Amino acid sequence: MRHVISCLVSNRSGVLARVAGLFSGRGFNIDSLAVGETETQDVSRMTIVVNGDDAILEQIRKQLSKLIDVIKVSDFADCNVIERDLMLAKVHAPPAKRPEIMQLVEVFRGKVVDVGPSHLVLELSGTEDKLEAFLEVLRPYGIKEVSRTGRIAMARGSQGLIEASKRGTSRAKPQAPQPPQASPPAQGEP
Repeated sequence: MRHVISCLVSNRSGVLARVAGLFSGRGFNIDSLAVGETETQDVSRMTIVVNGDDAILEQIRKQLSKLIDVIKVSDFADCNVIERDLMLAKVHAPPAKRPEIMQLVEVFRGKVVDVGPSHLVLELSGTEDKLEAFLEVLRPYGIKEVSRTGRIAMARGSQGLIEASKRGTSRAKPQAPQPPQASPPAQGEP
């Protein structure tokens, strides 16, 4: 099963290596990994996409939570989530073909970010499927180079991951209901 895991971590050196090490130590290939600062300068968000067995990934999620620099871990597997990738693509574009290519860019809601004598550099953001479809229509023109950021994701709804971590909850991974606890016996009762 495909898992999109979001981790809030302290913005310190070595954290990325420790987090990635947990996955590689279990034999999981990371399909996508994106890291960047959040709205709080000393906190970064890692978005990790992996395919694998649910039970083993649950173990990894628990082990991630135990790392000192990890603030919050959320698995978006069963969550309504917004996902985006960013891609830059350099395509062969002689002057006669540029209008066609620019029309495709417009259809996909991309941007032309650089123009050279024989090429265009195009920027596109969206879902992985959208980016793959865009690359397919560009192939006949001659793709020279592609660079992608990897997936970033955020759960839909008003609560943010940092806000959830302060309260000890996360909308991305609801906690299982806890059974009611018995009230302590009154004084004098056994």
